[in-house]
Amino acid sequence: MNVRAESRPPENALPHGILQFSVGWQVLIVALLVLIGWGAYAYSRQVTEGEVVTGMRDLGAMGGAPWGLYVVFVVYFVGVSFAGIIVAALVRIFNLDYMRPISRIAELLTVVALVLGGFSVLVDVGQPLRALINLPLYARPVSPFFATFTMVISAYLLASVAYLYLASRRDAALMAGYGTPLRRFYRLWAAGYRDTPAERKRREQTSFWLALAILPMLVTAHSTLGFVFGIQTGRPGWHSALQAPDFLMLAGVSGTGLLIIIAAILRVVLDQRQKLNLRVFAWLSNFGAALTLIYLYFMVADYLTLGYAAPSGEETVLHSLLTGRYALFFWLSGGFLVASLVISGLQLITKRYSLALIVFSGVLVNVAAVAKRYLIVIPSQTTGNLLPYEPGSYSPTWVEYGVIAGLFALGALMYVLFVKVFPIMEVPEPR
Repeated sequence: MNVRAESRPPENALPHGILQFSVGWQVLIVALLVLIGWGAYAYSRQVTEGEVVTGMRDLGAMGGAPWGLYVVFVVYFVGVSFAGIIVAALVRIFNLDYMRPISRIAELLTVVALVLGGFSVLVDVGQPLRALINLPLYARPVSPFFATFTMVISAYLLASVAYLYLASRRDAALMAGYGTPLRRFYRLWAAGYRDTPAERKRREQTSFWLALAILPMLVTAHSTLGFVFGIQTGRPGWHSALQAPDFLMLAGVSGTGLLIIIAAILRVVLDQRQKLNLRVFAWLSNFGAALTLIYLYFMVADYLTLGYAAPSGEETVLHSLLTGRYALFFWLSGGFLVASLVISGLQLITKRYSLALIVFSGVLVNVAAVAKRYLIVIPSQTTGNLLPYEPGSYSPTWVEYGVIAGLFALGALMYVLFVKVFPIMEVPEPR
């Protein structure tokens, strides 16, 4: 059926609450803007006074860690993007019709998370403009550091935006038929799309092949981020063949958990209990449980090997995780992952799913993922030095917390604005 102007539904029939800003939505947007402003102020202090206002210090004589909270959240943000695009791709490739309501939510999660990951890289470098200029001039393409911003952030983000755009053209064409001030915006997005059987088939085929092409790209991108740590022989605790698959699996675990949380929120605020039903959340729970089980196996295998025959530096790092200053983070993160696996596994075995327990499990794995990222980045810089330096320390300052809070608020605002100007799920055809 062609999308024509004469099929326009009335203006008050916009689906999914588009362009409807209640008092609650307005308060939320103002609160997010305040947090973004606070993050911008914190970053301005860092720019004007230097990174001395952060908790980061050089290794060795300075007794600190040059990579801190910003790098922790680079890994986290890029990680959660993994589940978004892989879930959307699996829905397309295996034609999981009942999972289609989650597709665009997942696609948007990938785009937003990669944008936040890119900003996290920029705030970490002392002079971001200079870094962007020097990247093409002096970088070595064979280095995983070069690939972090080019392959992991830029190429992966570009492919994800293209996928989101192409998969959404049908809804843009349908929305152009509604009496709304955004008609021109929707027509521009649709780019001449007509909802005919031939166009639908072409769109499905394009989305299928693009999803198939993205899968090896995202595996390569997340593995490359793991190689940044894994091939550094000079830092104890990082040089491991399992760093890349560890990064990949934990990315899927945390991303699936965050996708569950976002979908549960949208289910309530948009009143989409029929589309975002318990079957959708059960599939996500089972998928996340499978990834968690694989990750826990990798983690146990890695630490068991490290503890059995590790050099002195590696042994020092391991003891700091198991019984030392980082033990609380280590055991809590591991306990949260196991608890999440038990919750999801019991529901899978009994076939009795609870939305509250699934969301709770999603919260557990994300808290655990942040803690695990912290344990990957920090202990190897502050303990187990190969040179005769005293153990260092790292404590984030209010500047770092403010910047990270501002980035989370920016991501939430991007989600809110998208939901209010474009359908976050497929819209029904106009009558």
